[in-house]
Amino acid sequence: MQKLLMEMEKRLINKEDLVLVTVVASSGATPRGAGARMLVGKEGRISGTVGGGAVERRAIELALEALKKRSSATKSFLLQNNQIEDLGMVCGGDVTLFFRILGSDDDRMLSLCRTALGQFGEKETSWLITELTDSPDGAIGLYSEKLGVTGDIPSEAVERLSGKTCALDFKGRQYFAEQIVFSGFVYIFGGGHVSQELVPVLSHLDFRCIVFEDRPEFASRELFPDAVDVRLVDLAEVREMEKVTADDYIIVLTRGHSFDQAVEEQALRTPACYIGVIGSRHKKAVVEKNILEHGFTREDLDRVTTPIGLLNIRAETPAEIAISIAGQLIAFRAGAGIV
Repeated sequence: MQKLLMEMEKRLINKEDLVLVTVVASSGATPRGAGARMLVGKEGRISGTVGGGAVERRAIELALEALKKRSSATKSFLLQNNQIEDLGMVCGGDVTLFFRILGSDDDRMLSLCRTALGQFGEKETSWLITELTDSPDGAIGLYSEKLGVTGDIPSEAVERLSGKTCALDFKGRQYFAEQIVFSGFVYIFGGGHVSQELVPVLSHLDFRCIVFEDRPEFASRELFPDAVDVRLVDLAEVREMEKVTADDYIIVLTRGHSFDQAVEEQALRTPACYIGVIGSRHKKAVVEKNILEHGFTREDLDRVTTPIGLLNIRAETPAEIAISIAGQLIAFRAGAGIV
């Protein structure tokens, strides 16, 4: 989303007309879920995607028509043969797209782009809220706890935000809200092979990673160029744990049971939304027994996901394990819980 907003800002400065295409509803086996966005200009797709294939091809055609008419619109597709808006697909779902005109003279949208990009810099949890109306004058705004509501969105609608993406109905108008900036960090303990594979993947998925290691040769920025920071610490007493918030994730990938246990106990004293620990089921039983003897409860241990990652893909190599962990964090962030 950040890349798309940067492109949008650049082109609005150049006085280009644009269309922002957003998936506002989907069900079944659709290519992309609600919240997927694509920016279209007179030359076609500029940035983002709503799923590729036939859906995206038709969406680009409709966006170019909207540009000519200078009119926003909503369009639904049934992804089955011989149905309305037949796209020759048989995946058995449906998707609704909203095409919003961004006029070259839309100073309001240019200002909103700049504000949103500033929120990415501040790492302040932020929501983009768009009114779903077939008019170029439909409201669009940004919300964060620090900024409040910017744009033309009624403040009362913000009180109804829930989940990653949602539809809001207020006073006869419908809005679509998507969280575009996440404030949390991923605290990764251990700088070994799995972490070295994991950080680039998570960074590409807009997770902000901080790596903690007690071995100087592994606490290296050269090993983790995509991390926000790499810190040399005493794993037995990580002072940075005091900064962990309910928006943060903790992943424990140290080199041994005793180190994992020490970090896990510290993690359980934080409000972290997710705590994941690598290891086998046997290791889990041993570590849990020790932690219970140190005064923690079974309820405390229920907060921990171990073995970490998607188990049904049978990951074995460091790269495969990294993918399994990333997949689990994607599901968790999207509100699907632990899978």
